[in-house]
Amino acid sequence: MSLTKKRIRMVAAASLTILGLIYLYKAMVAPAVILSSSQLANAVEEQRQLPPTEDLEQRNLRIAYEAQNAQLQQQRQELLRTKEQLAHLEEQVRSLQASTPRKYPKVKYLNYKNRKRILITGGAGFVGSHLVDQLMIQGHEIIVVDNFFTGRKRNVEHWLGHENFELIHHDIVNPLFIEIDEIYHLASPASPPHYMYNPVKTIKTNTMGTINVLGLAKRVMAKVLIASTSEVYGDPQVHPQPETYWGHVNPIGPRACYDEGKRVSETLSYAYAKQEKVQVRVARIFNTYGPRMHMNDGRVVSNFILQALRNETITVYGNGKQTRSFQYVSDLVDGLIALMASNYTQPVNLGNPVEQTIEEFAKIIKHLVGGTSEVKQIKAMEDDPQRRKPDITRAKKRLNWEPKVPLETGLLQTISYFRNELARSDRFQENSRKYFESPDLQRSRL
Repeated sequence: MSLTKKRIRMVAAASLTILGLIYLYKAMVAPAVILSSSQLANAVEEQRQLPPTEDLEQRNLRIAYEAQNAQLQQQRQELLRTKEQLAHLEEQVRSLQASTPRKYPKVKYLNYKNRKRILITGGAGFVGSHLVDQLMIQGHEIIVVDNFFTGRKRNVEHWLGHENFELIHHDIVNPLFIEIDEIYHLASPASPPHYMYNPVKTIKTNTMGTINVLGLAKRVMAKVLIASTSEVYGDPQVHPQPETYWGHVNPIGPRACYDEGKRVSETLSYAYAKQEKVQVRVARIFNTYGPRMHMNDGRVVSNFILQALRNETITVYGNGKQTRSFQYVSDLVDGLIALMASNYTQPVNLGNPVEQTIEEFAKIIKHLVGGTSEVKQIKAMEDDPQRRKPDITRAKKRLNWEPKVPLETGLLQTISYFRNELARSDRFQENSRKYFESPDLQRSRL
């Protein structure tokens, strides 16, 4: 018992000794640690106050860079705010336009018995858009189908939103299912550069597209007018060309995709008429000019007017002795409508029987435009027809139609249109140049 007590006392004494040593250690070391932390803080503060290691030039460059960077950040923020304000203003303008009734050309009212639903393929093109205008003014419901390869929405934008007008973005090579009473099939590129650009597509438009149109006419029992061309006569050996002339066409030449495509289109039309009892009308259209022509379509009228307006050399292919006849677009539209309304089913020439050489025509353009352009002959084009003049006896007799607009009157209207288009194009290019060269745009890309 005594031995156990001794051991307990020894353990208790050792424990007290250890506790004492720990207390003495804390009392001596803690002030030193606190002092070290305080000294460390003072050392850091002193380090901050030491002179910088960079020299004066580096310091100035750094300050300038920081100032420029801050300025750029401020300009970016201003540009973003400006863009937001512009977007808000555009939205307000669109809202205002939507709430403001549009002004359309005056349209005749027709009751449901007399009003027709008329489909115009290629209706946003040069001829098609003028046909749209005339039929809309007469009071009919018009459906325009166009793939916009050569057509432009701007040609029919003045009818957008009208209750009698509908625009469908569609390629007639693909089938179309709608309900209509009449069809004007004008879909096809018509100028050499356009139809030569994709000859296979040109052939498909004039074959498969025509099959789709005729199939639609068969299904809904609609009357259909096929817009053919004087190119079906090729380089004619009969002059002037009557509808009974079979033509003189190179089936493998550069123009064949268009010439033969239109010939097949006519063949299909009369096959459907004979087999399926489809009511068909075929118009063989000769050279036509007027507003809304493509400026760069490569045709005689547009080429000569553009070159004269730009004071460039007026280029005549070949010796200039080849002949053409030119009709104004409003005369053609009157002829198309008269043919559709008639009971005559055979092909009809629609053109101007007044014939002129290309060289004479170039001089007329130069005289009307003015300027300093010269007329120059260059290499002739392959398979370029040497003579082209329609015999319109059939149109006079069956349709009571012939051209009325004098050449000079029509050319002055066309020249005015081209002059405005050139000015518009120049303004667009100048505005685009200013935009892409603006300092704000360049900074926003950084």
